Amino acid sequence: MMGNTKTSIRFFDDREVRAVWDEQNAKWWFSVLDIVAVLTDQDDYAKTRNYWKYLKAKLKKRKQ
Repeated sequence: MMGNTKTSIRFFDDREVRAVWDEQNAKWWFSVLDIVAVLTDQDDYAKTRNYWKYLKAKLKKRKQ
């Protein structure tokens, strides 16, 4: 991201979720892996990453 960006740590259910402010589009962007970790109640980064990889492939396949 270019220009003025703000990085923030947000909390959801007492868990950290990384966020970045996109000044150009006036939006917050959140880390997908952090959101998946919160929703699946997973603390292991590797397991969260693998879950997201599987889910993303499944969603792409369904879209076709």
